[in-house]
Amino acid sequence: MIDVLVLGAGLAGLSAARDLAAAGADVVVLEARERVGGRVEQVRVDNGRPVQLGGEVVGRVHTEYLRLVDEVGLSLEPSYVAVPGLTTFDLYEATERGDDFPFRSADERVDYDRVEGLWGRLVATVDPEDPWSHPEAARLDATSVGAWLRSVDARPATIRRLGLGGLSLADGSIEQTSLLAELRKSAAVGERTFYSTELWESLQVAEGSAEVAVRVAGELGDRIRLGAEVTRVRVSAAECRVDLATGEELRAEAIVSSLPVGVVARLDIQGVDLARLRSLRRQRHALAAKVVAVYARSVWADVGANGLCESEGLLGSTWPQREGVLSALVPPERLAYLLALAEEDRDDAVRDALERMYGPSARNTLSIHHRLWGVDPFTRGYVAHWWPGDVMRVGPLHGTHAPPFYACGSDQWVAGYMEGAVRTGRAAAAAALGGS
Repeated sequence: MIDVLVLGAGLAGLSAARDLAAAGADVVVLEARERVGGRVEQVRVDNGRPVQLGGEVVGRVHTEYLRLVDEVGLSLEPSYVAVPGLTTFDLYEATERGDDFPFRSADERVDYDRVEGLWGRLVATVDPEDPWSHPEAARLDATSVGAWLRSVDARPATIRRLGLGGLSLADGSIEQTSLLAELRKSAAVGERTFYSTELWESLQVAEGSAEVAVRVAGELGDRIRLGAEVTRVRVSAAECRVDLATGEELRAEAIVSSLPVGVVARLDIQGVDLARLRSLRRQRHALAAKVVAVYARSVWADVGANGLCESEGLLGSTWPQREGVLSALVPPERLAYLLALAEEDRDDAVRDALERMYGPSARNTLSIHHRLWGVDPFTRGYVAHWWPGDVMRVGPLHGTHAPPFYACGSDQWVAGYMEGAVRTGRAAAAAALGGS
């Protein structure tokens, strides 16, 4: 019988398996795809340029991820924030460029700063480890970010600016996002502004973020089984059983699940404490997608742009990966439009959006890559999206374990993303090794 079965070979599962193996545990990783990495992935084009099709950027607050990057011998460099040029704001009525959102008057800018100050003071009242202890937790959770903005008399320009930010992050509309969840996210990293790219997105792995997963997988070797889709999990103190789509059954003393919550919600899991399982299944993903356009050169520089765009159109945001490679996110509010197109028409829709942002030369793509995470059966989403009321619905069991069943993944940390995967993966391994 195996010591630990790890479900999923994304960053969370790989991080957990790496620490388990280092401690001497007999560990096997089961991955449904024919590759490792989950929502972290890369391909190489023309002369070997790496193109990241999944998670890319991190910030200095992502300490566990940065530690893993160092441990596997990779290096860091500044991300898109260091690229010169103007940011593009693709609004319904016009496309504009500048160093900041195009407020129409000094009064609008003053109002934004006022509301941001209120936000920072409210963030300071939330304990990210225990938001449920806040004296007004239920009210804050039931309130959307948009509703809170209106409650403090935010001007339309302030609300629009933050709504645009929500589209650019592709993690759910401010009208359908819990105020408490967003406050908790900011509190977890000591942020007192609405969103700081310096904190969250100022660094990237020079060799490509997917190389982190590749290096960890290389260390694990034949402990990883690809093409192993899990269909049923049965948990007990005596032994745990995992059934695969092939009909094979595997047995282990413990299970570490790093599967995304959208996948877990559809998985037949038996024997796990019902309260923990209910909490796990009440989490949601933003059903978004990623698109990457590859060019011979950075065509956005032709119009004085830095490649960074926030948009009210099909692509909620763009940012440059490296020379000639432009990433974009399709937010949940736009994904249905992309999916409604015939597959052969999707590239043209992307080119239309890019041309509006960066001019005619932006149509001259060498290739366009789509990753439709929202409908991918092994992902079923992008990052955690907390609807109003979800923090209370999920409850304090969020991110905890039900031994011998341990849960990890970006959804199990307050702020998600690649840091959440590595952080919770390593924590799950430590808990499993300690039997707690």
